Amino acid sequence: MPNERNLEQDIGVVAIARNEGERLRQCLESILTETTAIIYVDSGSTDGSVEWAQSLGIEVVELDDSVPFTAARSRNLGISRLLEIYPHTQFVQFVDGDCKLVKGWLKTAHHNLADNPDVAVVCGRRRERFPKQSIYNRLCDLEWDTPIGEAKTCGGDAMMRVKAFQQVRGYNPTLIAGEEPELCLRIRQQGWKILRIDEEMTLHDARMFHFSQWWKRSRRAGYAYGEGAWLHRKMTEQHWVKESRSIWLWGLIFPCFSLGLAPFTQGLSLLLFNSYLILSYRIYQSQKQQYSRQEAIIYALACVVGKFPQLQGQIQFYLNLIFQRSQQLIEYKVEQPLVSSGSQE
Repeated sequence: MPNERNLEQDIGVVAIARNEGERLRQCLESILTETTAIIYVDSGSTDGSVEWAQSLGIEVVELDDSVPFTAARSRNLGISRLLEIYPHTQFVQFVDGDCKLVKGWLKTAHHNLADNPDVAVVCGRRRERFPKQSIYNRLCDLEWDTPIGEAKTCGGDAMMRVKAFQQVRGYNPTLIAGEEPELCLRIRQQGWKILRIDEEMTLHDARMFHFSQWWKRSRRAGYAYGEGAWLHRKMTEQHWVKESRSIWLWGLIFPCFSLGLAPFTQGLSLLLFNSYLILSYRIYQSQKQQYSRQEAIIYALACVVGKFPQLQGQIQFYLNLIFQRSQQLIEYKVEQPLVSSGSQE
């Protein structure tokens, strides 16, 4: 088993953020308790994040705002700078600035990668810090409760083998969302494995209190599904093609069909909208063994209602594609100012 000295030499951390305020402070301080090999990449923050990170002695990379900001671009630049300073780094832990690193995770992930040379990515359980603050926070927590074992993808928080990351040339820097599944697809195509282990990894602070925030987040997901399906439409795996078809079916085709037939069926075709209830029930049935009854209902309704903002995101992607427009970040978070001292739990 790797010793502690190897762990310190092998691992570096890349944290990324934009106007995360107090969340970023807690993120960086949680990393510093584990290692000092940290690169913080900032995407045009105006809340003092850069100055705060520098005051902790952390190397900061500030993105050039002449190129659109993306998390993918931030992570690519972060790992490049990390390897310049720590060229012997074998594994990199990516952390989003709204997350706290769980103590001991780096050691656990390091052991899993060191002991499994065919594994390129290890991720654990990302939890929402305050799931009871809003139904939307709770939905995030349910979304991240992914199956244990070999997986197809990971999220923004994960430890990656530098060799595998470099083999596929890192993240696609143009993607505004869905960059992790797209990267993992290319990694798996090279014969590597993605592993989800039953260990606590990070604590996320969504601060999502309003329906409009959830709508924007779902719209961003729809945009990512559309772009991912388009990029890999010719691949055997059909990356996100099924998800995109479902969005178009339930978000546009089905309601238009039902409404279009209404004048010719004396309104009877409107009864077809009951299919949304059937779809919700099917999703509920598939989740009730894993979640409580209330959670399964909330999750099912969110999946169905989410088809509509996701459709908006898909339309937005294809319009951008047709008119050759670039897409700015779709942001949904509430900013949280930095505090000078003390931790807000």
